[in-house]
Amino acid sequence: MIDYNKILSKKVTNIPFSGIRKFFDIAASYKDVISLSVGEPDFKTPWAIRKEAIKTLEKGKTTYTANAGLEQLRVAISDYLDNRLETRYDPKKELIVTVGGSEAIDLAVRAIVDIGDEVLIPEPSFVCYSPIVSLANGVPVPIETKVENNFKLTPEQLKAHITPKTKLLILPYPNNPTGAVMRREDLEAIAEVLRGTDIMILSDEIYSELTYGDEKHVSIVQIEGMRERTILINGFSKAFSMTGWRLGFSAAPEEVTRQMLKIHQYGIMSSPSVSQYAAITALTECAEDVAKMRDEYDLRRRLIVKGFNDMGLECFEPEGAFYVFPSIKSTGLTSQEFCEKLIESHRVAVVPGDAFGKSGEGFIRVSYAYSLNHINTAIERIGEFLKELRNDNKA
Repeated sequence: MIDYNKILSKKVTNIPFSGIRKFFDIAASYKDVISLSVGEPDFKTPWAIRKEAIKTLEKGKTTYTANAGLEQLRVAISDYLDNRLETRYDPKKELIVTVGGSEAIDLAVRAIVDIGDEVLIPEPSFVCYSPIVSLANGVPVPIETKVENNFKLTPEQLKAHITPKTKLLILPYPNNPTGAVMRREDLEAIAEVLRGTDIMILSDEIYSELTYGDEKHVSIVQIEGMRERTILINGFSKAFSMTGWRLGFSAAPEEVTRQMLKIHQYGIMSSPSVSQYAAITALTECAEDVAKMRDEYDLRRRLIVKGFNDMGLECFEPEGAFYVFPSIKSTGLTSQEFCEKLIESHRVAVVPGDAFGKSGEGFIRVSYAYSLNHINTAIERIGEFLKELRNDNKA
């Protein structure tokens, strides 16, 4: 018999499975579960995008593309970034089309991080950053953001965590799971700390189109001196409701992009051709579809925040993405206990906050990428669950 404990990589076996998928899988084992656990838009991919994919298939345009992606798509991405951020990227030298934003994050980390390099990660944040850093033999260094600071990374926190081994800062804004957003003045303060260092930035802006209020999304690349040290990550999954199409992109200085492209060449070769052709249509024809989806998310956002506050769970008002991150500390339960009891007794699936780092303990992540009917039913059930908890505590 083979002893797999001796064979399997300790680096891999020591990494836990995603806490998000855990509760998604639990929900699948029950009947009549209302799930607000997964960050996947409930909108169909806009018809213009699907139609272009159908045409691409009918024409048999299903071969490999250039490693970096279709040139037409890279030009469209360059135009898109120039229009949104007033920052131009060379489509031939500074852009890579990837298999989702997740691959772009992996490429960026592996291209930058050597053994023992420290990577600063504001938390709570998406579950992939720390494991990817560990797989690259780097050292994840969490920075706990606070609800009293609207879950933003402060310059004081950043300064306190920089050491001679610091190589990379991850900026995950708009943030999953909190919905926090870094505005221009916040980014200016972060930039001031980084000036004069060699620290690179990975700016994950996958939710950039889902920024609410009068102020538009601002990227760190728009701040003086930051473009040259930033790898910007974005994609099509969230804004264009294209999760299953698996398409993202990176935008970075040529020297960095060349090294990322090597890893992409050997690990992936090229992203799916049909998805790439469809993405050109997404960028050039679907701004109105994105705006309509954003308006609907904004309506849901306000509804769900009010719902949690009305039931006595203090809820930070998110300014981006499609998640709320209410505190459940008043219940006396841990995040895991709360989520387990909720799904068992009232068939609502949400994600424990500690799935996004230790600082997420005492919170839950709730996605509002679901219909209003879905959300209203879930809020009603969670309210009933809390009433029963409070009555049990009184008894």
